[in-house]
Amino acid sequence: MEFKKREDRKPAGLRLNREREAYFALMEQGVSSREACRIVGINRRTGKRWRNGTQPTGNRKWVPPIRVVPTSGPSRYLGEADRIHIADRLREKASVRIIAAELGRSPSTISREIRRNGMPLRGDESCWAYRPHAAQARAEARRPRPKTGKIGQKPRLRDFIQDRLDLRWSPEQISQALRTAFPDRPEMHVTHETIYQALYVQGRGELRRELTKALRTGRARRKPRRQAQQRQPRYPEPMIMISDRPAEVADRAVPGHWEGDLIVGKDNRSAIGTLVERTTRFVMLVHLPNGRGTELMRDALLDTVKALPPHLKRSLTWDQGPEMGRHHEFAMAANMPVYFCNPASPWQRGSNENTNGLLRQYFPKGTDLSLHSRDHLDAVAAELNSRPRKTLDWKAPAERLSKLLATTRQ
Repeated sequence: MEFKKREDRKPAGLRLNREREAYFALMEQGVSSREACRIVGINRRTGKRWRNGTQPTGNRKWVPPIRVVPTSGPSRYLGEADRIHIADRLREKASVRIIAAELGRSPSTISREIRRNGMPLRGDESCWAYRPHAAQARAEARRPRPKTGKIGQKPRLRDFIQDRLDLRWSPEQISQALRTAFPDRPEMHVTHETIYQALYVQGRGELRRELTKALRTGRARRKPRRQAQQRQPRYPEPMIMISDRPAEVADRAVPGHWEGDLIVGKDNRSAIGTLVERTTRFVMLVHLPNGRGTELMRDALLDTVKALPPHLKRSLTWDQGPEMGRHHEFAMAANMPVYFCNPASPWQRGSNENTNGLLRQYFPKGTDLSLHSRDHLDAVAAELNSRPRKTLDWKAPAERLSKLLATTRQ
């Protein structure tokens, strides 16, 4: 359908009758609202207001939709005609599967509809009746939004989640802990997305707003992912690239291969080194109280890995930051080869990048990281290594590493 926008249209006080008719004509043909607004030349909010009306807020009165746009094809929701068909077939003793096949629905949809919208006959719980018009009224009464979510309806569930957030657990860890703590109570199970929604969605009040500070990012609302930052240029020292790394490193089957990087403090003046073992995700923090020069970095790395047994010092993968200018000296002293990622390729050290995000909860951006003592770094690493991890089948890195060490001793 071709539609030419009116050139003499004034921005205010003019009824857009022609545009409105064209908009609804496009909608009835199955064109999306966004595309119809673009073709007609109106704002998307205008099309939404025409289609849905406006809700009463403050001094603004409720305005009904201008026209109800018929849906193309069957609705995802059961209608009154569907419910009448269900009631008729139930009186004829038809099975749920037969009714579902006749309506082109899933049997679970029909079963759930009968269970949710049926009612006891004359108050007798043993005699269940399904009345289509009453069922339609119940369904319409439940449809208005917003509703109180599952977390807001159950104080015990809300308290469980809030306690774990205070301990800096992630929503996904909390979701798994609920299934472990209440295996036979599905009403106490929620997905991590439900927890995020309870924190992010305004006006729901299901979880305390300040709990967003306990999230890894500390953000109170979602934010689009940023593009990867440009990495430092290569230094002239000879490097062994990640493409030359042994194949056993990639599948994480053999422990002892580490990924490393820095988290940087305020004005790039302080830093903490991070080492993550690829198989167990075990974390070690490198203390850099006096800066991150090449000699300081070399000595701090050697001091950090000196306690590791030889079979846990197989390799180290790092980005091309200038702090690793003496990588060859470290590799010879520690008997631990160093491999370098390609420029601007943080996914080649995915475990380390993820861990750095977790550590930002303890060492926020824009702070002086040189103030943290060696003992504090060890305490943070111990806390992080004791958390259950999804990638380890909800085992803790310290637990997984201790098992590996015990197996090696045997």
